[in-house]
Amino acid sequence: KGLTFDSGGISLKPGLGMEDMKYDMCGGAAVICAMQAIAQEQPKGINVVALVPSTENLPASTALKPGDIITHYNGKTSEIINTDAEGRLILADALAYGIEKYAPDAVIDLATLTGAVIVGLGHHRTGLMATDDSLANQLLVAGDRAGEPLWRLPLGPEYSEQIKSQVADIKNTGGKGGGTITAAAYLQEFVGETPWAHLDIAGTAWNFTEKTYIPKGPSGIAVRTLVDLVRHWQGKKKEG
Repeated sequence: KGLTFDSGGISLKPGLGMEDMKYDMCGGAAVICAMQAIAQEQPKGINVVALVPSTENLPASTALKPGDIITHYNGKTSEIINTDAEGRLILADALAYGIEKYAPDAVIDLATLTGAVIVGLGHHRTGLMATDDSLANQLLVAGDRAGEPLWRLPLGPEYSEQIKSQVADIKNTGGKGGGTITAAAYLQEFVGETPWAHLDIAGTAWNFTEKTYIPKGPSGIAVRTLVDLVRHWQGKKKEG
């Protein structure tokens, strides 16, 4: 997710702290930096492709409105309940496009997606949701090795039920309960049977207090985890 600035759109955020919403592109930045490191290491037997959907979310006469219905890349329709739940919209199209275009063995997305993950995990763990246990376990181990711990949260049909719409296939928010998980359930609608993991880095992408090894400000979270995952990848290997 590469939201270069997120005001919330028509569903405008409060002004207090809005200046920090330039950090809503931290997922995209982490992916770009990880790809730079992976390209330098030139790992054998594995091909890595990166997609970074990027935009900004501002109110305007042509902006997305609550009540709108949009059609995603894969033809699925979505009812817009809150325009501040915009990151999942661009991620959904990137996921659907990437899977159709590249037929990957696994997909991982990173996003500063929900404030709910901060309520649940604070600023100390990245939220992990996945459809594949092997992929999830590899990420958990990679995160521990990299000093970027993750915490796995559940997925299930009860969460998917929360995002069902009466006027479209799905809606872009599922109510207050389990907001981090229902956001992931939204993305799950676009990955089919491909093993997939979602990292919600909203609580860990920015250091609000200085640490001994990372200054206050953007943390670069998940760059080291992704590089470590590729180094130790346990999945299908490519010949050549």
